[in-house]
Amino acid sequence: MTILIRADDVPARQRREAWRSVAAELLGPLDVYVDPGVPLRGEMHADSLGPLRVGRVQTSTPHGVRRTAGQIGRDSRELYRVVLAISGSPRLLQDDRASQLRSGEFAIYDFARPYELAYDSSVQLAVFSFPREMLALPAGSIGLLTAVPITAEGTGALAAPLLRRVAADIETYQPASVARLSTVVMDLITTAVAERIDRVEAVSAQVQQRTMLVRVHAFIDANLADTALTPGLVAATHHISLRYLHRLFETGDTTVAAWIRHRRLEKCRQDLADPVLHAISVSAIGARWGLPDSAHFSRLFHRTYGLPPVEYRRSCLLPAAAAGVHG
Repeated sequence: MTILIRADDVPARQRREAWRSVAAELLGPLDVYVDPGVPLRGEMHADSLGPLRVGRVQTSTPHGVRRTAGQIGRDSRELYRVVLAISGSPRLLQDDRASQLRSGEFAIYDFARPYELAYDSSVQLAVFSFPREMLALPAGSIGLLTAVPITAEGTGALAAPLLRRVAADIETYQPASVARLSTVVMDLITTAVAERIDRVEAVSAQVQQRTMLVRVHAFIDANLADTALTPGLVAATHHISLRYLHRLFETGDTTVAAWIRHRRLEKCRQDLADPVLHAISVSAIGARWGLPDSAHFSRLFHRTYGLPPVEYRRSCLLPAAAAGVHG
């Protein structure tokens, strides 16, 4: 992770302006405020994980950052941010809500609306920035959750340690792993946010349905390898009726079974195109994603993608191999 600034490396009289400038580069236009006479100490780091921008802030100086309506007018990027408290207790304010995050908790906020992030003591933070469309939830539902702590419950208990590890180890990841890892990070953030929305009483029935659908999609993706994955199992796991589950999928002009089949085939397609997995047989890849009957798998794949899986793999991997020979 690239060090953007180490405050102790900057002359004291220039330190606050340098910190503000780097904070604006990392987080966008904002104000930095520090009590007069208090020496500013800390570091800021930044890197990218595919489409996600990942920042890390460590400081022992009580201070805060504030983004105003005027600054939003000069920078209209439509981003969401997730701030994770690695240590310390940062305070986040947005939409007339304020929360004091404890270590291991995170919260979401909207970069296109005013906010304030303040630290009364030493903190270590990780900040994940991403375009709004990457969070597969209705925009109206996110407004109910800005500056609300997501604690170590449910998916939040999985998401927080992963976010911490990603921020710590981001520079060690191989390029081939970045796209997959960014997808995992966003899936966990989305599911954790969706679960938290479920506990907000003011959520409308429409938002609840969309949130449930996100949770169902995440469950299906996590259990594609299980040949016992059926609509009945999905409904029972989420404590909803089979009829209600089918109604959720009707909004996307599909069925539960068709969605499971689509996701299995898509995972197989990704694996077949992955040169890292070239030694794994086609039938083993099908079985890996819940399609153990190789003949049935081949027919489904051919019907969906226009080629049998063996030929599809060859069409993807031969150009890569040729590029390696001639490169």
